[in-house]
Amino acid sequence: MFAKRLLHKAIHHSQHRGLKSEDLDLRISIHYGIPTTSSTLAFDSVQRLLAIGTLDGRIKVIGGDGIEGLFISPKQLPYKYLEFIQNHGFIVSISNDNDIQVWNLETRCLACSLQWESNITAFSVISGSKFMYVGDEFGLTSVLKVDTEDGKLLQFPYNLSADSLSELAGFSFHNHQPVVGILPQPRSSGNRVIIAYANGLILLWDTSEAQILFVGGSKDLQLKDAVDIDSPDDTYEHNLQDKEISALCWASLDGSILAVGYLDGDILFWNTSSVATSSGKQTGQGKNVVKLQLSSADRRLPVIVLHWSANDRSPNNSDGRLFIYGGDEIGSEEVLTVLSLEWSNGMETLRCVGRVDLTLVGSFADMILLPSAGATGSNHRADLFVLTSPGQLHLYDGANLSNWLTQQERKPSVCPADFPMVIPTSEPLMTVAKFCMLPSGGNSSKGVSEQASVMKLGPTPALSGGLQWPLTGGVLSQLSVTKDKSVEIVYMAGYRDGSVRIWDASYPVLRPLCFLEGQVQGINVAGSSAPVSTLNFCCLTLCLVIGNECGLVRVYDLNRSSHKINCHFVTETSSEVHSLPQGEGPQCRAIISLVNSPVQTLHFGNSGARLAIGFECGRVALLDMSSLSILFFMDSVLGTSSPVVSMSSIECTNAHDSVKSTKHTETKLPENTKEEIMFILTKDAKIRCIDACSGSMISSHPWHLKKQDTAISIYVLENNVPLSALTSEKHPEEPSKDTTAQKEPRPEASSVATDPPEAHHPSSSEIACAGEQSLDALILLCCENSSRLYSIKSVIQGNDKAIHKVKHAKPCCWATTFMKDGKVCGLVLFFQTGVIEIRSLPDLELLKESSIMSILRWNLKPNMDKTMSSDDAQITLANGSEVAFISLLAGKDDFRIPESLPCLHDSVLAAAAEAAITVSSNQNKKQGSASGILGGMVKGLKGGKVNSTTKAESDFSHLEGIFLKPSFSQTFPTVANSQEVEELSIDDIEIDETPLVASSSHEFVKTKGEKETDREKLLGVPDDTKPRIRTPQEIIAKYRKATDASSAAADARNKLVERQEKLERISRRTEELQSGAEDFASLANELVKTMENRKWWHI
Repeated sequence: MFAKRLLHKAIHHSQHRGLKSEDLDLRISIHYGIPTTSSTLAFDSVQRLLAIGTLDGRIKVIGGDGIEGLFISPKQLPYKYLEFIQNHGFIVSISNDNDIQVWNLETRCLACSLQWESNITAFSVISGSKFMYVGDEFGLTSVLKVDTEDGKLLQFPYNLSADSLSELAGFSFHNHQPVVGILPQPRSSGNRVIIAYANGLILLWDTSEAQILFVGGSKDLQLKDAVDIDSPDDTYEHNLQDKEISALCWASLDGSILAVGYLDGDILFWNTSSVATSSGKQTGQGKNVVKLQLSSADRRLPVIVLHWSANDRSPNNSDGRLFIYGGDEIGSEEVLTVLSLEWSNGMETLRCVGRVDLTLVGSFADMILLPSAGATGSNHRADLFVLTSPGQLHLYDGANLSNWLTQQERKPSVCPADFPMVIPTSEPLMTVAKFCMLPSGGNSSKGVSEQASVMKLGPTPALSGGLQWPLTGGVLSQLSVTKDKSVEIVYMAGYRDGSVRIWDASYPVLRPLCFLEGQVQGINVAGSSAPVSTLNFCCLTLCLVIGNECGLVRVYDLNRSSHKINCHFVTETSSEVHSLPQGEGPQCRAIISLVNSPVQTLHFGNSGARLAIGFECGRVALLDMSSLSILFFMDSVLGTSSPVVSMSSIECTNAHDSVKSTKHTETKLPENTKEEIMFILTKDAKIRCIDACSGSMISSHPWHLKKQDTAISIYVLENNVPLSALTSEKHPEEPSKDTTAQKEPRPEASSVATDPPEAHHPSSSEIACAGEQSLDALILLCCENSSRLYSIKSVIQGNDKAIHKVKHAKPCCWATTFMKDGKVCGLVLFFQTGVIEIRSLPDLELLKESSIMSILRWNLKPNMDKTMSSDDAQITLANGSEVAFISLLAGKDDFRIPESLPCLHDSVLAAAAEAAITVSSNQNKKQGSASGILGGMVKGLKGGKVNSTTKAESDFSHLEGIFLKPSFSQTFPTVANSQEVEELSIDDIEIDETPLVASSSHEFVKTKGEKETDREKLLGVPDDTKPRIRTPQEIIAKYRKATDASSAAADARNKLVERQEKLERISRRTEELQSGAEDFASLANELVKTMENRKWWHI
């Protein structure tokens, strides 16, 4: 007895070594589609990537060629700001709890985060740089930088407070004014930025000059020169003190016009090129403020979103299109308004020449403009992305928008292009799915691969109207684009229109294999286009079967065939043969029409030689796949009309032996040496055992539970653990982990009193029906309220005593088993509450509990179980517009991740773009210096003001030196003075001299080892030395030379000779720069064309 218990204990421990909790790692392997909670958009114009932030802490990144990625934040909170660090491979997001997160696109992980202490109310990244502005509720504007080398977020000591700026502007705030908008000025190399406050004050701040260049919106600002384009009266008196800003954008290419939307529905255009004086009044010619109203109603919606794009061939910097959400009358239809604006001769000539209202499909979430790839010169056409709820992305082509705006005689019909989903889920509606791993090294993979080579389908469907999908970012892995790769995993989906789509899921980027319509060409059958209700695929024979809600079953052969195919149309009483025309793709071999009842389940038996069809009416048919004939069609499986929900089978040998029932009677099995027993499960949890060859009943009465329950699925398990070891142990019922219900009492001894004690230790002869290969076979029954494990013998004999049983605390809606090392070892249970349990087999011990919410941020919805599928520890799910593949086992990598993952950041493109911008910057700088020199000399001699040369967009090295110091560490002028004259002497001109390099240090605090700063070394004075005004006597004493008139004349002659030589060198250098610029322009055009048609896997 002691040895026996020791043996049982050893067996029990061996079961636990099959699957442990540490073997489990639930993770998302593949994700497609747009989340239903999407709320904000961001775009990388260089990499051509779109990012979508959600209300539940996820970020979806979409590129070209079916490349998509998903980032999930540890915090399940909405994102209120989302922006790319352009062309650097990072995304910055800010959640509602003011957590600033930086995501690395290459590693697909969270690089770093920073918890901001105050509420962030404004955020903006300086385009093309790694710097960003953060505005908060207290009116403070701070500067951060993403260190792309170390993946860190750096905070600089530079900041701008509302009080300090208002004091410089000559105004004062009565209380803290939140920053509501931050907008770096274009073409300023990050030197200038618009800062808008809640009270309507707008400031244009120059970081390099440390001065305010423009003041607008203040209550002290006079706006009598404003213009209302909807009114003939050019005088506009308005109290801006009560106008709160809700949106703003630049309305010109050079940043001279600012469009500002307000909570009352007004839109004001501000001329920021008019310089502000210390009194707050604007100087300059013409009108400085223009008002625009979409509606003349008294009560209008706030202007929520403003975007602007230049016209395709704008003669100036300001003509363009304004995109507006809001500003219309309260209660009006929700639309997105597009206006075509012109002001060729100044702001006072502003006029609206076209208007289109885009009707939204769903509630508005966000919009973004996508400039065309490689747009240069006067070509600034921009496409429009509109995001609506729930998770719908619509594309409006920029060229079509221009055409619609010019059609004034009639209201154009605006039809956007929908997001081309790799796996469609809603248009058409997905009704069922199947995930299948093909046997490695067999003919299955080869056959499907040949079929794929014939079809040659693209990764994403084409857009309507010949539109080009504007997102092309990301790089496919070398593995996924190899021509000779074989198909190892397939994913299939059935739809409401009767169609079926099949993808190659061997790699993270799915590739379409074929598309099957509901209607078979050449055969007209009623109900062919009915929704697909179930489907199955036999890996051994490459046979695909599709059942629909009208009771039709279509049989397809995925083996490629060069000859004509005959299609059998089989009914209960007849069979017809139709000759189908030869075509590409799988051919339909048969259409089965037996009864007008939805097909609930399809099951292959006998290695694909038999097909069992279960109907909702409770009937079951068995089809011979070689002859395509009906072997039997049972009127009623169990004498009731309960739907058939699941079927499973097992092959057995020695079937000529008899099975002894509890009453010592015998039920004869077929005498063949090798047969198959099929277990049919109906929704009312009854099981019928039949001979899969003849259809005869093995047991005279169906097996059923004592307590009523709703069945979900049935599985036959083959274990290496002896059945005697399982049945000899005492296994009390185990409730779910968080159950509060009372444990169900175990069956009393009297309920099984007719069984002899030896029944717990059946001999091999007593279970001969299972044969030598199925001595240890078990039946797993999963129901809504419980999961139970039985021996095959007990099910055949009608004994409902379970070997193991677990009672569910929550209703279960879907279940599946999975394998490890070739053996079934685990059970996955999905509950209606979204909870996921993973239990070991055969003891049903709880190993891990999770939820679909924690993994995918989904809520489990009704009928979601119809689109769930699993195979080999992989589970596929669909929800709304999303499809996800979840891997269960740690260390198991069926998709060859990460080497097969597409790269979301194209480093080759980034390097090429950076090189092109650098060369362009150098050329423009040299050309600009030459032209600026020549123009500056003339202006300097005339005493006019010389405008500083605009630096290239990509030159931001100087900003770090500015931001490393506090913003108000020295005295600055309050506002720019229009009367200031900047004199330029030719002696100040330096040709081809090495510029000073800005410091790249990230340390803001002097370490103990530093004895003196660079300023101290250079100037010999400490950093805290304050400037002072020198007296005229001090200046004369330092710079006046004590010489006579003749000496002064000689010095003047020498100076003129030096200037003449310098002018000659300037002229020669200018000619060289002009020649180099022409060569570079040709090189840049070739680079743009190459990048547009790039295939990086060929590099």
